[in-house]
Amino acid sequence: MANAHAYRGRFAPSPTGDLHFGSLLAALGSWLCARAADGAWLVRIEDLDPPREVAGSSDSILRALHACALEPDESPLYQSTRADAYSAALQRLRESSHVFPCWCSRSDLAAQGGMHRGACISPPDPLREPAWRVRVGDTVIAFNDGLQGLQRWPLSADGDFVVKRADGPFAYQLACAVDDATQGISEVVRGADLLDSTPRQIFLMHLLGWPEPTYLHLPIAVDARGRKLSKSEGAATVDPRDRLPAMRAALATLGVPRAALRARTPRGLLRRALAAFDPCLLPKSKKLVARREDGASRPLAPTQSPT
Repeated sequence: MANAHAYRGRFAPSPTGDLHFGSLLAALGSWLCARAADGAWLVRIEDLDPPREVAGSSDSILRALHACALEPDESPLYQSTRADAYSAALQRLRESSHVFPCWCSRSDLAAQGGMHRGACISPPDPLREPAWRVRVGDTVIAFNDGLQGLQRWPLSADGDFVVKRADGPFAYQLACAVDDATQGISEVVRGADLLDSTPRQIFLMHLLGWPEPTYLHLPIAVDARGRKLSKSEGAATVDPRDRLPAMRAALATLGVPRAALRARTPRGLLRRALAAFDPCLLPKSKKLVARREDGASRPLAPTQSPT
């Protein structure tokens, strides 16, 4: 595993479309935190779920990051190449009896209130593969988020969770925990929409004997009606041919002073933003209306990239 004593951050998009404003906000936030700590910044492509992927979006996202001068310090890691590492982690969990096979259908789960409590409630089916679930028991995970403050999550509220799906793919929670540990990530900076994933990932790291990183969950960028600016909500993508407006707007949303947003190139903009960046100025909320490039609080409407 990588050196866990040096700061190592990461941006981990899913290839389900082009880079949009919400993802750019997370990329810039994680980059600023890493560079402010004189640390490394990595990119990981979370391509675990082929049916949800959009052909060519991994390359599109990397091109957009390059156009924004956001260059990772190591080659991007693709989760689709990591099945052996996830299998090894699952085997360790099986050997320690922390997971169990589950053949339950959605209707089976509905009859039990939608969750498991330590064991599968359906009989084994030799004709199909089971899912694998982690037993959470009465575990409560507490951690101090760098922006959202003290968090306390009883895992039993949502029941035992899946680490490998019945149709084959490894679940996000396991893959993320394995890769953060393997890459020596010291601080995870990402959107607050993933805040509820953090306790499960910490729990898996504890079970596998790995040190947990610290966490900082940035506000989710929303429009004037409170809708998340994301691919799933149809948000506009970042045009790699005219990236400065979106970069300035994202940096303003992250609290970078307006005076630092006047550079005329992405690289110059990042340099000035980093010099002015203060983590204490990050907005301490879970949702935030995105700002325009001039720093005003009027809602942002990113330019749609041409098709």
